[in-house]
Amino acid sequence: MSNDYDVTVVNENGNDVYYKPSDEEKILGMLLFLLNFFTAIVGPLIIWLLKRGDSAYIDHHGKEYFNLLISFFVYEIIAALTLLIGIGFILIPILSIIFLVFIVIGAVKAFQGEYYRFPLIFRIIK
Repeated sequence: MSNDYDVTVVNENGNDVYYKPSDEEKILGMLLFLLNFFTAIVGPLIIWLLKRGDSAYIDHHGKEYFNLLISFFVYEIIAALTLLIGIGFILIPILSIIFLVFIVIGAVKAFQGEYYRFPLIFRIIK
């Protein structure tokens, strides 16, 4: 039986199989998020591009991270545009704090082996 940490993956024969991430995959998934504090794009992109073909888990978290990054970039642009009417001074710090909280949540969930999906983000990379 499946639990919250398993995910159904379709193998090359078209059959559903349950997949539980290894410890290495959990650490790499966590690093995808934590590298944001040092290099927002290059570090996570390298991990994702190198491991996405080998690991559905890394592929999932890489897509979630980059969708999160794209979404909050768009949100910050909109907030910057609202600076003209005075709302942006409140929105920009709030969005930045939410983004940092989501990065930490993503890192924790990845390390726990969960296939977490962030709320309020655009699913551009599928």
